[in-house]
Amino acid sequence: MRLLRAGSLVIGCAALAVSGLAACGDASRAGPIQTHASPVARMDPAPEHIAVIVMENEEYGDVIGRRSAPFINGLAKRYALASRMFGITHPSLPNYLALTGGSTFGISSDCTDCSVGASSIVTQMTAARVSWKAYMQDLPAPCFTGSGAGEYAKRHDPFVYYRSLVADRRLCGHVVPLSELAADEGARTLPRFIWITPNVCNDMHDCSVTTGDRFLSQLVPPLLAELGRNGLLFLTWDEGTTNDGCCRLAAGGRIVTIVAGPGARAHATLKTPVDHYSVLQTIDDLLGLPRLRNAACACTPSLAPLLADP
Repeated sequence: MRLLRAGSLVIGCAALAVSGLAACGDASRAGPIQTHASPVARMDPAPEHIAVIVMENEEYGDVIGRRSAPFINGLAKRYALASRMFGITHPSLPNYLALTGGSTFGISSDCTDCSVGASSIVTQMTAARVSWKAYMQDLPAPCFTGSGAGEYAKRHDPFVYYRSLVADRRLCGHVVPLSELAADEGARTLPRFIWITPNVCNDMHDCSVTTGDRFLSQLVPPLLAELGRNGLLFLTWDEGTTNDGCCRLAAGGRIVTIVAGPGARAHATLKTPVDHYSVLQTIDDLLGLPRLRNAACACTPSLAPLLADP
C-alpha cells in the first residue's frame, strides 16, 4: 500500500482543535475530530475487484465475539477489522445514500417516493469507465423501482434513488437480481465494482444474526475466490441500535466493518474511529476517483491502514 497526501481534497468541515487520525466529541463519541485530510490510499497494482456487502441493524457487540456469528468472527480474525466504526444516522436509507453518494441529501426517513437529483459513485464510475453491478437479492427485475417485492426492500437499494440512473435504461440495467452473481463468478465476468444487498431476512433486519451469518458463509467464500489480485471486500452494516458516533458526521451507532480478500491486511484491527464516509473515501481512492462530498472532508479518516502492503 502506498499513501499520497491529499491536500487538495480538503473541504470546509468545521473541526475542533486536534489533528491526527481521530474522531469527535461527547460521551457517545470517540476522540477528537481529524482536521487534516487523510492521505490518498493506493495499492500497486490496484485491486482487480472491489465488493461491498451491506447488512442491517446490529450493534458491534451483538456480532463480534458472539457464538451466533462464527463465520463473521472468523473473517474478522483472518482479515482486517475496523473496531470503532459508526453508521451515519438512522434509519436505513440515509446510510445507503452516504455510502454511495457521500451525503444523506437531507433525507431522514426510509421514504420510497423520494429521489436524489445529484451525482453518485455510479456517475463517477461511468465517467471513468469503471465497470460495476449492484446485485440485489429478490429484486424482481433490473430497473424495478417499486417500494418492495417479497423480501426485497427499495430502501436498501440506494441506486434506484438517483434520478439520473433510473432515467437511463442502460445504467439501471446494472442493478440486477443477486441470482446473477453466481453466473458472473462462474464465467469470470465480475465487474470491477460489486455491490450486494441481501434481502430483509438474510441481512439480519427481519431475521437473526445466525441467519445472516449462515447466508454470508455461503455467499462470501466464492466471492473472495474471484476478487483477483489485491481484491477487496468491504462487509459493513447500515446502522446500529444506538446513537453512538464519531468524526463529526456520524451518529448511527457502532457497527461492524470488515475488510477481507487478497488486498486486506491479515489479522489487523483499526482502532481509529471511522464511518461510512471512510468506506466511500477508500473505495474512491482505490478506483482512482475524486472523493465524493463528505468522503472528501478533512474530518473523514481512511480505512487505508486495513489494506495490505505490496
